[in-house]
Formats: sequence, C-alpha cells, structure tokens
Amino acid sequence: MQKDHGTSAPATPTSARVRHRRRSNEFPFEMSRTNGNHLLVIDHNKYRSMWIRACSSLWMLGGFLLILYLGHLYIWAMVVIIQIFMARELFSLLRKAHEDKRLPGFRLLNWHFYFTAMLFVYGHILSHRLVNTVTSDKIFYRLVSRLIKYQMIICYFLYIAGFMWFILTLKKKMYKYQFGQFAWTHMILIVVFTQSAFTVANIFEGIFWFLLPASLIAVNDVAAYFFGFFFGKTPLIKISPKKTWEGFIGVSVATTISAFVLANVFGHFQWLTCPRKDLSTGWLHCDPGPLFKPEYYPLPGWISQWLPWKEIAIFPVQWHALCLGLFASIIAPFGGFFASGFKRAFKIKDFGDSIPGHGGITDRMDCQMVMAVFAYIYHQSFVVPQDYKRDIKQPYFGGAANSIYEIRTDIAGENAWRTILKYSQTHLVS
Repeated sequence: MQKDHGTSAPATPTSARVRHRRRSNEFPFEMSRTNGNHLLVIDHNKYRSMWIRACSSLWMLGGFLLILYLGHLYIWAMVVIIQIFMARELFSLLRKAHEDKRLPGFRLLNWHFYFTAMLFVYGHILSHRLVNTVTSDKIFYRLVSRLIKYQMIICYFLYIAGFMWFILTLKKKMYKYQFGQFAWTHMILIVVFTQSAFTVANIFEGIFWFLLPASLIAVNDVAAYFFGFFFGKTPLIKISPKKTWEGFIGVSVATTISAFVLANVFGHFQWLTCPRKDLSTGWLHCDPGPLFKPEYYPLPGWISQWLPWKEIAIFPVQWHALCLGLFASIIAPFGGFFASGFKRAFKIKDFGDSIPGHGGITDRMDCQMVMAVFAYIYHQSFVVPQDYKRDIKQPYFGGAANSIYEIRTDIAGENAWRTILKYSQTHLVS
C-alpha cells in the first residue's frame, strides 16, 4: 500500500502571485488599525520627524511673509497656486492608470472644468476692482467692460462645451468610471472654490481678515502638535489617533490668547487693515476706522502698582478676534478630523508629499477651508455696518404745484422711520 504524499495540489502557473506597487502615501489597512489602549504609539523617530517638520515650516513661513509684503495681488496668486496643487492631489485619488490609458484626453477634461470654474468665481469677485484699475485707458476700459458684461454667458458656454465633450467621450464598459470621475470633479470644484472665493474676498477686504484667520489655524496646528507631543496621553477621537484631550484643551487656550495678541499687532499696520479697491500693487493709506483705533482701559490698582503704565490700549477688533480664536481652536479642527476620515476611507496616509513632514498641500488646507468661510461670514455679519435704505421718488400732483418728494425709509434700526424732503419749490400757476 503506497503512502499518499500528494496532500496538496501543486501550484499552477495561472495562480501566480500578482504584485501591486503601492504609492508612497498609502499604508496597509492592517497597520492602520488601532485597538483600545494602543491608540498612542511611541515613535522612535518622532524627534527626527519633528525636526523635518520644523524646517519645512520655517521655509514656508519665510515665503509666506515675503508674499505678504508684496501685497494683495500676490497673495491672491498664492491662493490660486495652492488651489491648483489641491485640485491635482484630489484629482489623483480616484484615477486608475489602466482606465485612463483607454480614455485619452480625459484628464484634460477635468482641468477644463477647473479653469472654467476659476474664471467664473474670480471674474465675479474681482470684476469691479478690475474696472477700477483700467479706468484711465478708454480702449482697455471698453474691452474689460464688455468681457465683464458677458462673463457669465462665456463661462456657461465653456461649461456646456465641457459637458458635451464628456458625453462624446463615453465608452462602453467605462460608464461607471467616467461618471464617477465626473461627479468627483464637481465635488472638488465645490469644495475648493467655495473656500477660495471666501478667502479671496477676505484678502481684498483687508489683508488683516485673511492673515488673522490663517495665522490662528497655523498657531492651532503648531500648538496642538507640541501639546500633544509633550503632554498628550488621552486619545480625543478614534478617527485621528494622534489627537489628545491634553492637546485639544491646551491649544484652545493658546489659540484664543494668540488671537487677542495678534489682532493688536496686525492692527497697527495700515498695509494690513486697508481694503484694496483695485488690482494695483501700490502702497495703501486709509482711515483705519473705529475698529483699529485704540480704546484705553484703566488697570486696577493692584495690577498698576507692579507695572509702569496705568492703562492699557485695546483695539475694538481684538474682541472680534476672540470669537475667531474660539472658532479656530474648537470648530475648525473638525475640518482636519473630516480629512482624517476621508484619508482612512481611501487607505492613504497623506493626500500627497509636496511638503516634507507635512504631507500634501491639502493636508495643510483642511482646517483653513473651514476657517476662511467662517471669517468671511463673521466679517459680513458683525463687522461690516449694515445700513439698508430704500429711496422712492414720488411725484405730488396738484393743480397749483408740481412737487417731488423723496421718501426715505431706514430699516436698519428697530423702528422704521420716514422723512419727507421737499427739494423743489412750489410754483403757482397764474
């Protein structure tokens, strides 16, 4: 009786293992799982990582300060470049090389929609400032005026051209991938251009309203990193294991205090507080307005005896900055939590590797997007004076007079009031 040694079938050539190359920003799903008490993992290379992160942060800070000095137009250009990098990183998430080879020109279609949206958004925001810039040249002024007048219809037909392009490129067995890319492209446009529109609006309302929110998010990120690095023990949220309660509480206090201090520092510079009404790059001079004029508060006696001054100067805008600081420290981080969950859904560590130690551009902009929208809405709701008036010219018909009255109704206050002003004299008919 022979002993059967063939307990397992030999491997066939068709069952050969297929290797897949993993992108540098991907990580195995098994490694990403965290379990209860092991949420916080000791990284032996954390000091090296902190050094790389600090160096790249200083490099970015130097470049940002230079662009800030150059003015509004250069800051806007910086925002555009950041948006292009963000769109590039997000476009690449759902792309499949095999399918793209079968669809020549399909990537170009994504960028067609992107730049069409850019023309529509920025054309709408900057149209009045562009007109103010070219008023001295009559020919250029007429050309720009015509372009602004038909800007919406131009953008619409550019979008329709892209829509028709998409329909004409549909192929069998590729419908699901193509429509998925179409929907993904439009979601990126909504996410990127929603925050970018508010960011650019903040810039031209005064660099202050762009710089302060952006600085608070940067302070929040740096403080959260260091508080979590040295004091973090208790996990805050499972979707982002490195976030701790100690870091969250510490950074909330630090960011709120920083908001109050930074508002005072930035408020001293007209270059930051003056709005830009055109697209020039010249130096600005303006009336700072009541928000940036200091109010003096006397210090209590038990404090003033230890200090060389008896009162303290506070800009009214600093009280508004406290609200921005609270939002930046408590609510804006949820933009980062959303991005963390998004990356886990796609099983990637970072959106890209553009910034050493930080990941991609999108990894740095997740909280900035939430903050920019809130800063604009807060500025328009609580800072910009709202004075709604309705002017109605009402003729008075009489046999002996022809008088015109202006009825002005002011609805800015609690009670509507009317004033009737007679600005033409009554002429008797002989």
